[in-house]
Amino acid sequence: MSTGTGTFAGGVHPYDGKELSKDKPVRKVLPKRDLVYPMAGQHLGAPAKPIVAVGDKVLLGQKIAEPGGFISACIHASVSGTVKAITQHRIPNSGMAQSIIVENDGQYTPAPGVGVKRDYTKMTREEIRNAVKEGGVVGMGGAGFPTHVKITPKDDSKIDYIIANCAECEPYLTSDYRMMLEEPDKLITGLKVLVSLFPNAQGVIAIEDNKPEAIRLLSEKVKGEEKISVRPLKTKYPQGSERQIIYAVTGRKINSSMLPADAGCIVDNCDTLIAVYNAVCESRPLMRRIVTVTGDAVCDPVNLEVRTGTLYSELLEYAGGLNCEPEKIISGGPMMGQALVSTDVPVTKISSALMCMQKDEIAAHPASACIRCGRCVQHCPSRLVPQKMYICAVHGDLDGFEKLNGMECFECGACSYGCPAKIRLTQAFKQTRQAISARRRAAAAAAKAKQAAEEAKKAEAENAAKAGKKDGEVR
Repeated sequence: MSTGTGTFAGGVHPYDGKELSKDKPVRKVLPKRDLVYPMAGQHLGAPAKPIVAVGDKVLLGQKIAEPGGFISACIHASVSGTVKAITQHRIPNSGMAQSIIVENDGQYTPAPGVGVKRDYTKMTREEIRNAVKEGGVVGMGGAGFPTHVKITPKDDSKIDYIIANCAECEPYLTSDYRMMLEEPDKLITGLKVLVSLFPNAQGVIAIEDNKPEAIRLLSEKVKGEEKISVRPLKTKYPQGSERQIIYAVTGRKINSSMLPADAGCIVDNCDTLIAVYNAVCESRPLMRRIVTVTGDAVCDPVNLEVRTGTLYSELLEYAGGLNCEPEKIISGGPMMGQALVSTDVPVTKISSALMCMQKDEIAAHPASACIRCGRCVQHCPSRLVPQKMYICAVHGDLDGFEKLNGMECFECGACSYGCPAKIRLTQAFKQTRQAISARRRAAAAAAKAKQAAEEAKKAEAENAAKAGKKDGEVR
């Protein structure tokens, strides 16, 4: 039985904007132009490596890039066609990444084996995990952590909760909500697939209580299931954060130095579980995303099922275009999304929404001096002191930031949202955390190089000693 409180300390209650699209059923659309598959920005970890060349013919569901490391994921073509180029292309985080450009032939001819039905109950654990890996499944809640790594902990017997993260707490996003209503059986079966990997695990579908229809439907669907239950959670941002949802469901706490598995939990997003179902039960790799196109600058907010690699500009066309020149366009939601400089970027595995706003509310309210009201502390779900962290951040005091446990910040934006002075707290923390991470990587690389040099020196000395001994024996 879950023993959490159904919520967590801190958090905020922003306007959610979900009424714009929550009652819009998912509409399947096909790409109109070339598809762009970036090697980076699709998943956490090392970029994928292309295994096709310019001029190659590819099929729907064919693997076109392999994992570039242990923490990485393969990438598949979401159409059939011809590899037109392998070049640098802008991605949703505004960076550039090596990308495979595929010209769509409009035929959608599947690769051999794609769509073959499988019974997961007759598959071994290794076969299930391999199917998830070969399907290129990653966390679709935003982080993009490769799912096959997540579901392969050190000790299967120590996992007792598989949590389906159906909170969808980010304002404006309704893609997961629509999947709960439209594909509940795939969601539940995907969860059952993962529960089957762990002998002591139970599955919990955790949903914020502002989604009563989804709670009712899924509760009805899991009646009689011994190992699956539905757990309503209090509606509050960031309820869908991994740390917060684990605490809300189980009462267990984790920090930045821990993995959910250290607390006996594995957390997967709603659509990730559907992707698990597709990969394991239908031999379909991850090559589609449900994207909410929304905001007051969008003519017809919608939820779209699109092929990965489709350009964001095409999504706007399917949403009826824009009713004005938006002051801000965001990939994702308003709290944790990335501001876009262009819509000439592709839908990736971690794309969840395209949000276009008539006004840039942040730019409209310039920051003023901190009034030491303490609201940032009150709202912080990690129980940090953003006011003091900000002082360290603006002065480049990385050591001080670390001493304040600043690396426990996961950049949810609750402090910035609640700040009456409109100080850009989260932006400062993001930059500081990146600087500290870079410093740690440099220190680790230096330590590794030093160790290698010492080992080489030791080996050289040992070889010299052996050579001297042999020389003495000969003499």
